[in-house]
Amino acid sequence: MWTGGEEAPWTESQSPPPAPAATPASADGRAPEPFDSLQEHYNNLCMEKSQKINPFILHILQEVDEEIKNGLERITLNIAGNSRLTPVERVTGEDFWILYRILKKNPYITGLDVRYNLLSDVGAYYAARLLQKQPYLIYLNLMFNDIGPEGGELIAKALHKNKILKHLKMTGNKIENKGGMCFAAMLQINSSLEKLDLGDCDLGMQSVIAFATVLTQNQTIKGINLNRPLLYGEQEESTVHLGHMLKENHCLVELHMCKHQIKTDGIRQLCDALYLNRSLRYLDVSCNKITHDGMVYLADVLKSNTTLEVIDLSFNRIENAGANYLSETLASHNRSLKALSVVSNNIEGEGLVALSQSMKTNPTFSNIYIWGNKFDEATCVAYSDLIQTGRLKPDNTDVEPFVVDGRVYLAEVSNGLKKHYYWTPTYGGACSDSSNAGFTLVPVGQHL
Repeated sequence: MWTGGEEAPWTESQSPPPAPAATPASADGRAPEPFDSLQEHYNNLCMEKSQKINPFILHILQEVDEEIKNGLERITLNIAGNSRLTPVERVTGEDFWILYRILKKNPYITGLDVRYNLLSDVGAYYAARLLQKQPYLIYLNLMFNDIGPEGGELIAKALHKNKILKHLKMTGNKIENKGGMCFAAMLQINSSLEKLDLGDCDLGMQSVIAFATVLTQNQTIKGINLNRPLLYGEQEESTVHLGHMLKENHCLVELHMCKHQIKTDGIRQLCDALYLNRSLRYLDVSCNKITHDGMVYLADVLKSNTTLEVIDLSFNRIENAGANYLSETLASHNRSLKALSVVSNNIEGEGLVALSQSMKTNPTFSNIYIWGNKFDEATCVAYSDLIQTGRLKPDNTDVEPFVVDGRVYLAEVSNGLKKHYYWTPTYGGACSDSSNAGFTLVPVGQHL
């Protein structure tokens, strides 16, 4: 909750003022006027408000000042609390108050990443104020910041009149059903947001149904993440409503339904919708309860669907039979799918080899991820051959062949559809295409 500061939170009777439309360049195309050093501004404000200086924020602002001096105009300010490369003192709601003050009119900052910090509802209040005041911010990442239902409501209401923000990540903040309903209501009004991530937010069935209903009308949202809602019962009700939405919606490009307890009937509901849908390109149904029976429906719809390019089936149980259904369709019928993940699906050599064979006859099928299944010698040889002949690029799979005593084995490599969704690597870039191939093949706004 808000504990004091520059301004008191607005009441329900007060609408947040709209953010003015603007771009970092001035009207005549020239670069914006120079701003005071962010580092100096931060230092001065902390002294003025008797706020403890956060050395991590100070270090990041110093780097951004250098980028601005070098002529960069569209900068994402990365103050992620899970950085392994710099000493981190996590940002609190009070720290974010100071950040809000120095960023609210800065024309160079178009993205802000403060994931894995300690903002809580205090920080959510100032994030909402930032969405009202900052006319350049198109990307905001608030993943895992202890924001609750009240903070979620503040941010959702701030987006009623915001016409700038394109991508918001609220992943891991327990906004629950109350916050989820506020975001669903917001999507009836907001006409600029293109991607919304509400995974792991403890959404209830009521808010999942609300999103499904709103998205039958919303023509702006192109990507939505509804991973891991709190569902009770075995009726697969969420897939019924989201399946109906897919029949009506012709704008959605990316849909994440991880941990929706989808079983055979649920995947059938989704596949029935995919016969009619002609916009969805990325479908994530990982971490569900889909078996080989469900693959009968998916393989059949892929014979006629020419839109789907990425399918994530990781951590299900399709086994050999399911892999065979898919490989037959990919070899003989489908020419639109580019990437398939069947990580940890209890598939043995027969099914894995069948999938490798489909790559030989399907020129479009470029990415496959198979780690966590049961490799035999035939599997190792098959994927080694694909890689050595150049048919499967090393960056497009999560295995790498090596030889011991004349026998081929497969080792795991850190590639995948969304490998760095929750974490960043110890070294190297967190935005590499090979580790986040799903978002590279189907780009919808900024992802990391």
